[in-house]
Amino acid sequence: MSATYRVAVRALCDFTARQGDLDHRFTPAPSAREGMEGHTLVTSRRGEDYLAELPLSGKFEGLIVIGRADGFDPTANRLEEIKTHRGSLERMADNQRALHWAQVKVYGALLCAERALEQITLTLVYLDIASGKETLISQEATADELQAFFADQCQRFLAWAEQEAGHRQDRDSGLQTLRFPHAAFRPGQRELAEDVYKAASTGRCLLAQAPTGIGKTMGTLFPMLSAMPRQQLDRIAFLTMKTPGRRLALDALATLRTSDETLPLRVLELVAREKACEYPDRACHGESCPLAAGFYDRLPAARQAAVDQGWLDRDALREVALAHDVCPYYLGQELARWADVIVGDVNHWFDSHALLHGLAQANDWRTGVLVDEAHNLIERARGMYSAELDQQRFNRVRRAAPKALSRPLGRLSRQWQAVIKEAGLEEEGDPRKPAYRLLTVLPDKLVTAAQQVGAAITDHLGEHPEDASLELQELLFEALAFCRLAERFGEHSLCDLTRYGRGRAVLGLRNLIPADFLAARFNAAHSVVLFSATLNPAHYYRDLLGLQENTVWREVASPFTACQLEVRIRTDISTRFRDRDASIDPIVAAMAQQYQRKSGHYLAFFSSFAYLEAALARFREAHPEVPVFSQTRGMPEAQREEFLARFAPGGEGIGFAVLGGAFAEGIDLPGDRLIGAFIATLGLPPFNDFNEALKARLTARFGQGDDYTYRIPGMIKVVQAAGRVIRSPEDQGVVVLMDDRFAQASVRALLPRWWGA
Repeated sequence: MSATYRVAVRALCDFTARQGDLDHRFTPAPSAREGMEGHTLVTSRRGEDYLAELPLSGKFEGLIVIGRADGFDPTANRLEEIKTHRGSLERMADNQRALHWAQVKVYGALLCAERALEQITLTLVYLDIASGKETLISQEATADELQAFFADQCQRFLAWAEQEAGHRQDRDSGLQTLRFPHAAFRPGQRELAEDVYKAASTGRCLLAQAPTGIGKTMGTLFPMLSAMPRQQLDRIAFLTMKTPGRRLALDALATLRTSDETLPLRVLELVAREKACEYPDRACHGESCPLAAGFYDRLPAARQAAVDQGWLDRDALREVALAHDVCPYYLGQELARWADVIVGDVNHWFDSHALLHGLAQANDWRTGVLVDEAHNLIERARGMYSAELDQQRFNRVRRAAPKALSRPLGRLSRQWQAVIKEAGLEEEGDPRKPAYRLLTVLPDKLVTAAQQVGAAITDHLGEHPEDASLELQELLFEALAFCRLAERFGEHSLCDLTRYGRGRAVLGLRNLIPADFLAARFNAAHSVVLFSATLNPAHYYRDLLGLQENTVWREVASPFTACQLEVRIRTDISTRFRDRDASIDPIVAAMAQQYQRKSGHYLAFFSSFAYLEAALARFREAHPEVPVFSQTRGMPEAQREEFLARFAPGGEGIGFAVLGGAFAEGIDLPGDRLIGAFIATLGLPPFNDFNEALKARLTARFGQGDDYTYRIPGMIKVVQAAGRVIRSPEDQGVVVLMDDRFAQASVRALLPRWWGA
């Protein structure tokens, strides 16, 4: 091959040596931390001359193979590949062992070539994490045998490597002449595109506040793709908060492909496992699922067909997978290694087990990351780095658990009671009014007991996999997740206890400042662009997300004008909690007055369902002639669709909804489908112990406790809800802000400037 192609030993062997069934039935494997500790333990037992993490590399034709061997003992002339495990080695699948041998043989070939060795001892070292016992499996090999094996593996990969190098060259060549797919940019869209291109060119992070209707999706994808060949980007990840965002990204990419049919761009949509599974009632292994049986034997043909097709949204990926009788979800996981643009949820880069971030780190990718609706990332990330222990689940498992687990489960039970007693919640708690306490310190004894339970369950299931009930597995995952976060507990999080009644307590680790977890994720990308209609003020996002110091904030000028949107502030109304009852009548009167001025479709937003229901009942009583419909608690998706369907062109009526809920953002009702919004709240989070603790923590860290806890998050919701009204330069509408605090200068500063309010 003309161009060189670099591949890691692990990636090479994953490609050439995997065979047989896909097997994802539960087997308790060591964690990454335990694996690293296990490697350290094994190498510490070796002699002074032992070489750990030995860098090796070699070349075969145009292929450069690199990696680090786990350890080499020059005295014994023994090369070791160290693997940690739990339970009996007899249950290790043959294809897994074959992969391990392939890795150590490739390392052996590289080592013999580098040191001119004629023969070597190859050893697989299996360390039992629970007992610390090593099992060594060895074989002798000559340099000629290993070189032949190495050549065979490289030869089997070479055609793929040549294809990939050629694809990269063709892709970059096509992107260098990529043209904007429309006759002209929308107002503000070119400005956004230029800022994104500059961010990609300088390897910086960009916060871009750009109004709805300018085409943000195309305005970010087009410049990032244009920068791809010039900045030698390996991958672009377009990350969204919700499914509709993925659809918009795929539509924009389809438009780009249509405008240049010769552009060889591979696009992959990543879908959640539960949505991609063809046999949700089957276990994920070859003995149960036909798409898992022989998965790796059929993977090469499926992989080739997929990259030949290039366009791999959910439906196309499923079609390719089923044509080759392989699992669509795991085919998608494989193709994440070979796609140019990956469209998926934000968790794929920012979560603690993020697929794309892990691949980028393992393969040293230069990645351009685009984050849509980025104003949601703070709350999403807080959820990613929070965890709970549920006493009720624990009690259910304890009653049915194997006897071998009774002692560690008993210790955890006693620690639950001790924590509840220490918090003073022994006699408190009711499902209708749960008792809540913030804990000043992490309950270390309970965490230790949870760690012991996790280890005990893991060790037991390693020996008795037949006991792996769903409830026991869920308890294990819950305990492991909680304990992992407990190890990193600090000022970025707090611990709380909620009791709903006897045996029904929940211990929570709540992340408050995701910056401490996310900063490394931003640093791992070549460039990150976060964009939304609401990213003001910039310092709020810089501080809480952990963005780099050189992050650029840009506000794209709105194509809309103040004459399109009438903004009225009702300073005679207070929606403070103490004034709620008194506010109902003036709110209803204001809504009716506007409706009489101009009938049509409106949305009315309230801070809670209780507030909404009170206003709705009063409105129906006072104005039965006006059509009204309402969001309900726990509204199923079908009913949400029915709610939105009421906003038909030419219709009229008022939809009542909760601020921050399903209808406050992410919905598009252009033209006369929506001509106005009533917002009877500042959207402030509730005043409670948790939010006051959050305020104190944010004050100590940033000096912005009140703003960061209450005012800014509330106004983000207000602006998002009001943003449903004006969706295009042709739209006209009205927003009525009903609270005297909207007139305060500090609040008005958080409203879009183009409103002219």
